[in-house]
Amino acid sequence: MTKLINEILIDAPIDKIWESLSNIEELDKYDPTVTESKAVSTFSSGIGAQRKVSMKDGKNWFQEKCVVHEPNKALTFELTACSFPVQNLKHSYSFEYIGGKTKVKQEMTYAMKHGILGN
Repeated sequence: MTKLINEILIDAPIDKIWESLSNIEELDKYDPTVTESKAVSTFSSGIGAQRKVSMKDGKNWFQEKCVVHEPNKALTFELTACSFPVQNLKHSYSFEYIGGKTKVKQEMTYAMKHGILGN
C-alpha cells in the first residue's frame, strides 16, 4: 500500500470546509479534474453516502462511499469501483483550526490492481 499525505491551510472556518467536503455532490466544485459528482445513494452526506464521479478526460470515472463522518473532525471515503488500475483506495481528511485558519490534512492509501505499474 502506498500512502500520500497532503496539508493545506485555508482562510475559512472549519464548518464551511466541512460542508463542502462532506457533501458528496460537491466534488466537482473544488476538484479541477472532475466534471460531475453525482449521488448514487438516497442521501448526500453521512456514513454510507455514495457517489459516482466522472473525470474531465471523458473516459475515466470512480465510485466511492463515506465510511467515516465525524462533523468538523474526520471524514473518510473508500473506493468501491473505478476505471483506473487502482484498488483499495481510501482517503481521509482531518481538520484543525489554527490562528483563524483551517488546516486540512488528507491521507490517501491505495494499491494498484496489477502491481506497481498498474498495467
